[in-house]
Amino acid sequence: MSSGSGTSAEDFDEWYSTMRGSTARDEIHQRHLGLPPRLLSSSLLTWDGVAEVAEALRLDPGNRLLDLACGRGGYGLEIASRTGARLIGIDFAPAALDQARGFGTGAAEFRLGEFADTALPDESVDAVVCVDAIQFQPTAEAFEEMRRVLRPGGRVALTTWEAVDHADERVPARIRAVGTETRLRDSGFTNVVVRERSQWRNGRRGRKPRLSTRATIPRCNPFTGKASRHWLLSI
Repeated sequence: MSSGSGTSAEDFDEWYSTMRGSTARDEIHQRHLGLPPRLLSSSLLTWDGVAEVAEALRLDPGNRLLDLACGRGGYGLEIASRTGARLIGIDFAPAALDQARGFGTGAAEFRLGEFADTALPDESVDAVVCVDAIQFQPTAEAFEEMRRVLRPGGRVALTTWEAVDHADERVPARIRAVGTETRLRDSGFTNVVVRERSQWRNGRRGRKPRLSTRATIPRCNPFTGKASRHWLLSI
């Protein structure tokens, strides 16, 4: 992605740098989403949504959880705390990772990486979570990387915005390019389920939240109008 697009590593690094010490902003965001003070969020997943994601992943204590595009690590740390999973967070913004390490525990790792290049070994994690980020790189390579690092029977949970009508030019081209369910299936995932979650509204006009859950790896896996949906997918 080119610098200046608003979606490059440099752009996000600058964005996360501005969040350091921004307690008032975090308090407003947490109150809006119903999150506790310990959970730093730069996304739109609510407290109830966290519970749904954690349940969908079906993690056991000691399982390894990859938080892809982890940002400051809040959601991954919360899910790991609830389930006893070992967390590894991947993000391409060093400023985000520095803050995540400051809030994490010794059991959590945070590493520099990208959607299509996590640098993790094949079949090395039991689950993947990605909150409100896959829309920035909804490429075949990103989904294939999730498939590569997941162990057989592993699951993934994704939340993202997706256009209701992909021909609707009121929706930014980046969002219209998102086709999460198709990408998952094309990458070899099965049992993909998509669910709408209207209660996950963020108050932005016309955004229609959805939850899409569940897909499995085979054992051998400002807008206007009705502009977008919020999804969660789990594998």
